Amino acid sequence: MNLFAQRHCVIDIALLSAGNDIDPYNAIDVDVICYSPSGASFCIPAFWAGGNVWRFRFAGEEIGAYRYETRCSNPHDAGLHGCTGTIEVMPYEGVNRLLRHGRLRVAADCRRFEHGDGTPFFWMGDTWWMALSTRLDWPQGFRELAADRVAKGFNVVQIVAGPYPDMDAWDSRGRGEAGFPFAEGFARVNPAYFDHADLKIGHLVEAGLMPCIVGMWGYYLPQLGVDRIKRFWRYLVARYGAYPVVWCACGEVAMPYYLSETRGDDVALQRSGWTEVMRFLRRTDGFGNLITVHPVNHGRAEVDDPAVMDFEMLQTGHGDLDSIPPLIEMVRASVSREPAMPVVNAEANYEGILGRSWQNVQRLNFYHSIFNGAAGYTYGANGIWQLNTEAQAYGASPHGRSWGNMPWREAAQLPGGRQVAQGARFLAALPWRECRPMPEALDPGAQSAQVYAPVALGIPRRMRLIYAPFCWDPPAVHGIESDVFYTARYFDPCSGNEIVVGRVEPNGDGVWTPPIPPECHDWVLALVAEEG
Repeated sequence: MNLFAQRHCVIDIALLSAGNDIDPYNAIDVDVICYSPSGASFCIPAFWAGGNVWRFRFAGEEIGAYRYETRCSNPHDAGLHGCTGTIEVMPYEGVNRLLRHGRLRVAADCRRFEHGDGTPFFWMGDTWWMALSTRLDWPQGFRELAADRVAKGFNVVQIVAGPYPDMDAWDSRGRGEAGFPFAEGFARVNPAYFDHADLKIGHLVEAGLMPCIVGMWGYYLPQLGVDRIKRFWRYLVARYGAYPVVWCACGEVAMPYYLSETRGDDVALQRSGWTEVMRFLRRTDGFGNLITVHPVNHGRAEVDDPAVMDFEMLQTGHGDLDSIPPLIEMVRASVSREPAMPVVNAEANYEGILGRSWQNVQRLNFYHSIFNGAAGYTYGANGIWQLNTEAQAYGASPHGRSWGNMPWREAAQLPGGRQVAQGARFLAALPWRECRPMPEALDPGAQSAQVYAPVALGIPRRMRLIYAPFCWDPPAVHGIESDVFYTARYFDPCSGNEIVVGRVEPNGDGVWTPPIPPECHDWVLALVAEEG
C-alpha cells in the first residue's frame, strides 16, 4: 500500500483482523514498525476500533518515503500481522503553527519548551477537564469555546480522556455521546466513546490548541490496577500519539478518592503505580511526546522516580490571595531543583471558584509563576473545567459541596482569562526563552514571597522585565550597566496596552527609578537595550 501525507499531519490506516477473538482489546497486541527515510526505526501501537477493525495513526517528521510493517501477537492473523506499505511524507503547506513547527520538546537549556524545529513555545494553557463529555456539546459548544480561546491567545488545552475527577467512574455527568470510556467493570474500552473523542481532539489540533491529554484521575488506580491502566495508556498512545500532544499520566497522582477509608495505603499505591505507568508510557510512545503528571502540589514529589517525566507540573492552591505566597515558594523551589526541567503551574486559583479568585488574583498567579522561572502557565475558570450549562449546573462533588455553578459561556468571558493570555502574548514576543529570574535587578529588601512583592526577569546587557504587583511607587531598577543604553515601556496587564517611557537614565550606582504609571495597579516594566 502506497500512501501520501504532509509533514506532521496524521494519516489513519485501517487493518482488518482475520481472527475471531472474543476480547481483542485485552487479548491482542498489534505494533507497527516504521522505518524513516534516513534509516531510523521506531515502533507505534495500533488500536482496536471495534469489531474486527484495527487502526494505526502515523505522522512523519522527515521528508521522504517511510516504510512500515505490522507485527501481531497472534502471528497467524494475516489481517494484522506482516502487513506492509509505504507512506510518502511531503512538505507541509498549511499555516497551522503546531503542524508547521512540529511536536513539543524540551529546549537544550532544560528550562523552556520549543517545537521540533526549534521555534520557542510559551505554554499558555486552559483547563477543560470534562470537555469530552456531553457537558460541552459537539460541535457547536466545543468549536465555540475553542475559537474563543484561540482568539484570546491560548495554545494548550488540558483535557481528560478517561474517567473524570470530582466524581466516580460511572457518574452520569461523565457520559459522552456513546456512553463512558470503559465498558462495565473497566473490562475494556468503549471504542464508540473514543470515536467521538477523536473529533474533538482533532479539532483542537486543527484550531492550533495543543491537547495535553490526561489519562484519568489518579484515584482510579486502586480500582483498575496497574496492568489495566497500562493497557488503557497503550490505547491512548495508539489513538492520539501521532498528533502533536503532551501526555499527562493522571490528575492529582497522590490524592486518594475523596471518601476513601484507606488513604495512607492509597497514596503509597498510587505513587508507585503511576510511576510504573509512566515508565511504560515512555517505552510505548514511538513518537516521543513529552510526559508529565498533574500533582496535588509538586509533580516530582509525588512519583517514586522524577526521571519518568520530561517536565514538572505544579498545583498551587485555590485559596485566593492566600495562595500567592505558597505559589511563589513552590515555583522557586521547583525551578531550582535538579535535575533541571521545565516547570508549568498547571492549576492555580480557578477564576470564580468559591465565589472569589477574580482577575486580580489571576494576574498575580500568572506573573508570579512566569517571573519566578516557570516555562508556562495553565489558567482555569470555574464553570469551564466542569462545563456548567444554563440548564445543567455541575452540582455537588462527592464530598457534598459545590465549587460554583457559573455556566461555561459566562465563565469564558471572565476578564482574568483574557488578561493572562494577553500577558503571555506580550512576553512571547520578546526574547523570553533566554530570560532568567534576575533578583539582582531589584533592591534585596523589596524581594520576598509576598503577594505584592516585585519580581524580575532579564537577560544581562539586553533586557530587564519587572513585574510590580502594586505600583503606588514603582520599584527602582538596580544593576544597569553603564555602557548599555536602555529604552523603557510599561505594559498594562489589565488592558494589554503599552506606554512608552523613553530612555533610561540611571544614577552613578546603576539605579533607575521609573516614573509613576497612569493608574495604580499592577504593571510590567520592560527595559530593552538599544541596538548599536
